[in-house]
Amino acid sequence: MNTQEAKIVLETALICAQDPLRVNDLRKLFDEDVSADTIRVLLEELRQDWLNRGVELVALASGWRLQSRPEMRVYLDRLHPEKPPKYSRAVMETLAIIAYRQPVTRGDIEDIRGVTVNTQVIKQIEDRGWIEVIGHRDVPGRPALYATTKQFLDDLGLRSLDELPPLEDARAQAQASLLEQGAIEFEGGAIAVEELTALVNDAPEGAGSAEASVQESAALPVAEASVEVIAETPAQSTEGAAGGELALETESQAVSATEVPSEDEYKTPVEPPVAPANEHS
Repeated sequence: MNTQEAKIVLETALICAQDPLRVNDLRKLFDEDVSADTIRVLLEELRQDWLNRGVELVALASGWRLQSRPEMRVYLDRLHPEKPPKYSRAVMETLAIIAYRQPVTRGDIEDIRGVTVNTQVIKQIEDRGWIEVIGHRDVPGRPALYATTKQFLDDLGLRSLDELPPLEDARAQAQASLLEQGAIEFEGGAIAVEELTALVNDAPEGAGSAEASVQESAALPVAEASVEVIAETPAQSTEGAAGGELALETESQAVSATEVPSEDEYKTPVEPPVAPANEHS
């Protein structure tokens, strides 16, 4: 098999694949022993072949895939005009903290945000396949440590956490490409990213760092979809979602030992004034 035939085989496999394909998976396409380096060279040639088309070949955290170029999105949306799923500001803030400070515990997130983290917020991000538990911190209670998954990177079109916009330049990077061209659409764009950056920069020292390794995190098979951020109003609970997207925890639900007490717990009850007794002449 010559080089051109090998490229056709690779191209066909990538077009038909539903998920990104790793180099080792692509090696299985050939009877003869083709090295990983040879596969990478062929993939780079394929990438060049698709440069002037509406589809591009990209390398993601979990493998290689063919996908539409960001500038084609406006046309493709006309075929599927449905609105993207909506996520509350609490969800997107929590996700940003985990992405930049991982691995973090629920208590770390609460220290940064200054409010308790609703269980439904964590569950919604886990169900989307963007975060997972990678271990437990060696402290009393052994709280779970959360980190992002390969699915999170794939949905943003990134190969590693190093490609996330740096905190000191998050606004410019978001406007440029990384977050706006990924599957996650931030309503308000760089404003939301800038506010989240301020939250992360105010994190306590014990909250972890973005350089923590998450290579052992396994991607969760969740279908891609763009998302839209809903800004919360001050009158709403920080953990509540606009339009009732997120269900609130009931009063009977157990509260984690690491949760921050709500403001109501610090209020001193005030007795109502006692009416003066009627005077008799």
